[in-house]
Amino acid sequence: MLFRRRKAESFFERLRVHLWPRRSWSRSTRYIVHRVRRLSATPHAVALGFAAGVFVSATPFIGFHMVLAALTAWIIGGSIVAAVLGTFVGNPLTYPLFWVSTFEVGSLMLGGGSNKLHIDLSEGIFQTDQLWPLLKPMTLGALPVGIALAALSYVLVRPAVNAYQHRRRALISRREAMEV
Repeated sequence: MLFRRRKAESFFERLRVHLWPRRSWSRSTRYIVHRVRRLSATPHAVALGFAAGVFVSATPFIGFHMVLAALTAWIIGGSIVAAVLGTFVGNPLTYPLFWVSTFEVGSLMLGGGSNKLHIDLSEGIFQTDQLWPLLKPMTLGALPVGIALAALSYVLVRPAVNAYQHRRRALISRREAMEV
């Protein structure tokens, strides 16, 4: 194969790169912004899809973010690629903020304040009677937090995509006019 590595990366190296990019967070962020702006869908569909990805990344269902974002974008008519890219808003730097905010908002919505929660996971991670007191407020709190983040991302992404596509169309038409 033309672009295959000579020596395959180990599982731990791929995991490390997923958690901490090779170059920097700013370069990875610029890459995602560039990819979102270059999508060929309408600015509304791109922004809607990206907002769906941001909304889903606020939920506590970490292993299912991309699938849930793609499904959500498909249901609401957004760009599925933009939705998958929008899930990258949830990363090791932002997850703690999402988790604390969704838990606090969910606890307030359930009528309880910030009370101390004791969870014992010594018997395993899949003990629902231990995880439910944590997941219930986080899932409920993810709705308003996710909606607020999605609305903010829609408002920021749509004009950026619109301006980029407009500039790109003008550049292409100028190049075509020069060739003729």
